[in-house]
Amino acid sequence: MALLPGINAPEDLRGLSVTQCEALAGEIRDFLIENVAVTGGHLGPNLGVVELTLAIHRVFDSPRDPIVWDTGHQSYVHKIVTGRRDFSTLRQGGGLAGYPQRSESVHDIVESSHASSSLSWADGISKAFDMTGQADRHVVAVIGDGALTGGMSWEALNNISHDNSRRLVLVVNDNGRSYAPTIGGMARFLSTVRTRRTYRSLHRLSWAIARRLGGPARAFYRGVRGGVRGFLARFTNNQALYSNLDIKYIGPIDGHNLRDVQRALEQAKDYGSPVIVHVITEKGRGYAPARQNDADNFHAIGSFDPITGEELGASVNSWTSVFSDELVTIAKENPSVVGITAAMLSPTGLDALADAFPDRVFDVGIAEQHATTSAAGLAFGGLHPVVAVYATFMGRAFDQVLMDVALHRAGVTFVLDRAGVTGPDGASHHGMWDLAMLHIVPGIRIAAPRDALTLREELREAVAVADAPTVVRFPKGAVVDSIPAERRTADGVDVLRSSKQRDVLVVGMGAMVPVALAVADRLTSNGVGCTVVDPRWVIPVADSIVDLAREHRLVVTIEDGIRVGGIGTHIRQVLRRAGVDTGVDELGLPDEFLEHDTRGAILARVGLTAEDISSKILDQLRGAQVPSAKPTKR
Repeated sequence: MALLPGINAPEDLRGLSVTQCEALAGEIRDFLIENVAVTGGHLGPNLGVVELTLAIHRVFDSPRDPIVWDTGHQSYVHKIVTGRRDFSTLRQGGGLAGYPQRSESVHDIVESSHASSSLSWADGISKAFDMTGQADRHVVAVIGDGALTGGMSWEALNNISHDNSRRLVLVVNDNGRSYAPTIGGMARFLSTVRTRRTYRSLHRLSWAIARRLGGPARAFYRGVRGGVRGFLARFTNNQALYSNLDIKYIGPIDGHNLRDVQRALEQAKDYGSPVIVHVITEKGRGYAPARQNDADNFHAIGSFDPITGEELGASVNSWTSVFSDELVTIAKENPSVVGITAAMLSPTGLDALADAFPDRVFDVGIAEQHATTSAAGLAFGGLHPVVAVYATFMGRAFDQVLMDVALHRAGVTFVLDRAGVTGPDGASHHGMWDLAMLHIVPGIRIAAPRDALTLREELREAVAVADAPTVVRFPKGAVVDSIPAERRTADGVDVLRSSKQRDVLVVGMGAMVPVALAVADRLTSNGVGCTVVDPRWVIPVADSIVDLAREHRLVVTIEDGIRVGGIGTHIRQVLRRAGVDTGVDELGLPDEFLEHDTRGAILARVGLTAEDISSKILDQLRGAQVPSAKPTKR
């Protein structure tokens, strides 16, 4: 008889035997494969944490004992056992979020899906409990070995080790991977612990002996075994990392042995001070197509055939693939070009450069701040680094962009993938703040290509800049080959549509150019003269934009970044400084956190469709809120 239908809350797990829970783990894996095959999502990470999640909820009392997931993409099993088993609309509008979300459940604590923050959250929560008379409550943080490459996690550990009086359990979910295999010294250390023969022999012997002992003797033996293991670690591993943190360490534990994981968590719970529980898991556990996928073990996948593991749907030419191919071509021509990624070699397209030039690509782990300042150093040494990250993660390195790159006039190119509205991954993954954030950096130059052709052009132009930071941003998904221009101005602005009647100047930026052109079609059909331009480089604002604005009755800017303080605001300020009094209507995303949905649905909800924009412009013109038509410049 199936067990999963009877699991609607964590307490339902506690009535099951370990054998029943092991059977339940198999049902959950089948459930995940069946459902994620339809909707897409983060499959590999969740297949790897089934037993771990069950053990955590059997030992701790969520939500009284808060569980913080880092990152939240590994929380699907947590959602299932906390009463959210309807995965039919996972990551779709109105459906289950792909990450923890407080509005869904009291069991979800941290919504952000940016890595390496869980230990700081846990530190703060446990301190608050201690200070408010709730010291009997436990806090559990689950952090992957990939997230441990982020400096913020070590800042937190430094503070946690300073105060050893709190009930804080730090579970290191060690699968040797973030998206791809984890890199760096931390990864080498954990790999050594995972594979050390001395440890494995001691581990097997100790458990064999422990099973033959009674309860008190077994507890004593565990303590002796821990001391022996610590002693041996000093001889078998020079780093002795965990002991130097002055935090109790338990592990490594086989993360798919439910009995062992549960026993380790019970020990940690009873200890009364911060404890690290090191759990070894396999990403994609129990599903051969995921395990055999060397790139990322199905870390994130679209809909797929659950039998074969093959992704469904026709392959498309993506923005990422165009960037990837062009960068390799540029690198062949320019030996100074190097690539930097923050644990996202394949997702950002730098894998092709790494294949072609293995010594010219640096994966620094989940460490955007380090990546940025290291890039400044590479530029100082005579190279031109191309730092490829998702736009949503650029905020983590803003100080370094400002003070290490821009202040030092370093020639560093930042390529921001997944810019604007990304869709199903929700609020923390939309790349909607980069334009408003970065355009204030002195000397920076920001490009927003509209198609594959301009992406190639602008990437080349960016890499040619040696004395300032440059940014090339583009959205997620398919790219069109070319959206032709009528002409290009002397300062590089593409005029896509023009009219003798100078009523409205529409400035479409990057991925919003097709919308701008559709707006022009609607305005033209209503007798309104419309000029559409693509600045190509949105910062600095080109002189030709100022000249064209002077000739029109109204300027409308359209961007897929936040409207408040965005590029439209910057253009308006430039016009005012130039003495141009033409009205400017700045259209963009609202300054709010946007829930998960398709890109199209989100843009429609916030009014960034051709129909909504053209209707608004026509209402303005009919309401005499703008001056009369300006004569055509001769």
